[in-house]
Amino acid sequence: MMVDAKAVLGRYFEAFNAGDIDGILAEVSQDVAHHVNEGQVRVGREKLRAFCERMAHCYDETLTEMVIFANEDGTRGAAEFMVNGVYLATDEGLPEAHGQTYRLPGGSFMSLEAGQIARVTTYYNLADWLRQVQ
Repeated sequence: MMVDAKAVLGRYFEAFNAGDIDGILAEVSQDVAHHVNEGQVRVGREKLRAFCERMAHCYDETLTEMVIFANEDGTRGAAEFMVNGVYLATDEGLPEAHGQTYRLPGGSFMSLEAGQIARVTTYYNLADWLRQVQ
């Protein structure tokens, strides 16, 4: 069965921009591997939910200038975008938050299995983000 990976990724990122955690989770497998920039790999929907909830508490982010790529058989996809955000609440181990705004390029790389995202690897330049919020 051919999967439209671009459509799956599109729904995932639409849910992200809407702050719809359940919508994000609907596009990932039960044992999704979430490779966080500068962090540990989290496995499973519940760990991804906890991550999304923490992110929603600490950051208000919208992804713009989205370009989605996918291979022909629907097993791999990627997206490049600009992260436009506001740092709302201090995240553990990071500078104190006081409503700083930031804008930086980012990207996500994904593997799909049976029409769902099985791996998400996200990248952004942490040093660039730190310069913008300090």
